Amino acid sequence: MRKSHFSRSAVAALLAAVTVFCSLSPGVRAATSSEIKDEITDLKVENAVIQAQIDAIRSQYNATASEIQALVDKKNAVDQEIALLHEQIINVNEQLRIYGQMIADTQERLDESNAQLTSLNKQYKDRIQAMEEEGEVTYWQVIFQSKSFTDFLDRMNIVDEIAAADTRRLVDLQVAAANVEENQRILNEEMADLQETRQMLSDSEAMLEEKRTESDDILRELIAKQEEFQVVLDQSEALQNELMNEIAQKQKELQAAQYKEELVKMALRGENPPSNATWLEPVSGYTITSAFGYRKAPTKGASTYHQGIDMACPTGTPIYATRSGTVTTASYQAGGAGYYVSINHGDGFASIYMHMTRYVVAKGQSVSQGQLIGYVGSTGVSTGPHLHFGISYGGTYVNPMAYL
Repeated sequence: MRKSHFSRSAVAALLAAVTVFCSLSPGVRAATSSEIKDEITDLKVENAVIQAQIDAIRSQYNATASEIQALVDKKNAVDQEIALLHEQIINVNEQLRIYGQMIADTQERLDESNAQLTSLNKQYKDRIQAMEEEGEVTYWQVIFQSKSFTDFLDRMNIVDEIAAADTRRLVDLQVAAANVEENQRILNEEMADLQETRQMLSDSEAMLEEKRTESDDILRELIAKQEEFQVVLDQSEALQNELMNEIAQKQKELQAAQYKEELVKMALRGENPPSNATWLEPVSGYTITSAFGYRKAPTKGASTYHQGIDMACPTGTPIYATRSGTVTTASYQAGGAGYYVSINHGDGFASIYMHMTRYVVAKGQSVSQGQLIGYVGSTGVSTGPHLHFGISYGGTYVNPMAYL
């Protein structure tokens, strides 16, 4: 673009301008809007990859959360079953205790009945033996010693009543003992059933305890996995936040670059890009002897398109930095600028000071606005003492009078 802009200038002047322009370029080239757009596109692609990762991890996280909830619900149900079984086992144990006491009581009654039966049998035998030994009434006496048939019958009735009474007592005791024994058998059977029930409940409780232990192990694994997912998710989201911040920063850089490029386009169109900075006049007591733009070359080797303004003033007049910045060149150019200094102001603008007698700054030096940088002279291609003062934006010269 610069070639088309300067195609109307003489070849010698163009070469001199290119040489001087190179000295105004900063050391580090700013990224163009196109390059920044590519960076933003790359960042968005990277962000899309991270977003996909976040979505996948979040899906796994949610699935794990569902598994955990389902397992917790299942575990709660198992815990309720265990609690119910535990209560049932307590109830069965209480019943077993009661049955045990009942069996013990029945056994005691059975023992008492058997003891009474044994005692009664013994008493019956002892009485019969005593009656025979002491000569009391016996069956033989009833038969042979009866005085009459009536007496026989009376004697037989007495014997029968005694025997019947003893027999009834024996039978009653035997029946009572049999009933007690039957009750004991039933109680033993019921107690055996209860013991079997308790064993089944205990087995079920043990099985549920094993399930609960397995559930606890799985639950711990799921929680650990979810914590791992959460760590990765946090890291991914943190990285995504960094990317979004970087994209936002790049968007700002893009706007700034587009703005600067638009200013460059303005400069290339011959317009003067706006500047919010204050520009000081580099010399005092001057007269403009050659304005910016087309002109008739004042001497051989001079340009026909003037890229600055000539500010005529006495030799040795102090020259000051029109703005603060960094000195990019402090050198001598034979057949052109002579002793000159260029300053980069850091916002796309640069200034150049030519035809000095000498300069008092060095390349790379930071200078402040109004700082002395050299003195007016007539070195290089010059017709008399003056300062050629130029301002460029993005490497394209603009009219200095738009800023002074």
